[in-house]
Amino acid sequence: MALRNSTGAVGGEVYVADDSGQGLAGLPTPQPVPDLNAYLRERRICLSRSPEKLANFVAFLQADRRAEQPAYWPTRMDFENVSRCNFHCTMCKVSEWPKGRRGDDLRLEDFKTVIDQQVGLVEIKVQGLGEPTLQRDDYFEMIRYARQRHIWVRTTTNASLLHLHGNARKLVDSGVNEIQISIDGADKATFESIRRGSVFEQVVENCALINRLCAERGIERTKMWTVVQKGNRHQLADLVELAARIGFKSMAFSLDLVDFGMADWRRRNDAVNVDASLKRDEALALLDLAARHGVKLAFWSVAAKYRAPDKICPWPFERAYLSSDLRVVPCCVIGDPDVCEVGRGVDLAAVWHGEALTEFRRRHLAGDIPAVCKGCYTGQPLK
Repeated sequence: MALRNSTGAVGGEVYVADDSGQGLAGLPTPQPVPDLNAYLRERRICLSRSPEKLANFVAFLQADRRAEQPAYWPTRMDFENVSRCNFHCTMCKVSEWPKGRRGDDLRLEDFKTVIDQQVGLVEIKVQGLGEPTLQRDDYFEMIRYARQRHIWVRTTTNASLLHLHGNARKLVDSGVNEIQISIDGADKATFESIRRGSVFEQVVENCALINRLCAERGIERTKMWTVVQKGNRHQLADLVELAARIGFKSMAFSLDLVDFGMADWRRRNDAVNVDASLKRDEALALLDLAARHGVKLAFWSVAAKYRAPDKICPWPFERAYLSSDLRVVPCCVIGDPDVCEVGRGVDLAAVWHGEALTEFRRRHLAGDIPAVCKGCYTGQPLK
């Protein structure tokens, strides 16, 4: 059976989302904030400003995206601006790093160099394994720099520092398109037991703050994101209520826990993984509850796309992940260059067509899936 990538097309323009009916049983999957039209409109502007970018995107669309050496540059990238965090979450490997830190912060100058060199980019995420607001003003400047080029920018934060140094205002005013905020409990006990080192009340207050700032500007930028696990499985309805109460218009339940490409973390997170327990009737009831509160609810399963035997992960063929210390990692699920690295430095062109990434693609195409990737190709779909 021929392999194909699981990237779907919307009106001739690509938006990555789970395939309908795979793993999530046809439930709604996360869409851009505020909506898909805004996402596609910004893409059209981005492409219209650069003939070179447009030509690359056309080549990307026309390709089958199964080449060992693609005839286009990556259209999306993740930039890990910091590899350090002020939380020690139970399901995250950052909690084991000495003092919650792995490497140096990404320098603003290096970020700008990659943005300028990688003419194919139409979308980026600024965040990796760490809390991005710890970098202070360079973080906001990275977002502004990309947005000045109409690149769609998404970021993720734990919201713990948004009340300090005007961070909430700076983030909103940076022009960022989407802010995912991690909320893994609906009360203090549950939240703080999972997101260790947090203060529930402060995070909730900060979420309300940034949502008010967005409302005052007449924009929607935030999405509440919950990693469903044994410790919060009983609170799904409460989490919907919480989202509405603190001003979220969009939220998602992530139904699996990643392993960072490591067998030990696969065992640990499998022990608290409860995705198979969520049945369709309960999901529909949650969707109804969210709709009554004016909240758009979606369900996400990162591995659901790759459980069918005819599909392979699109990451090696379409995008790149640059760690804070300028090492290229195959994907955001692995995230840690100490686990798997396919290149180094700001010269992404050399890495994109380099031997390490070429071999990585070759193995996917041959069905010889690298060990660090196997966690995304296994598991049971939502019933």
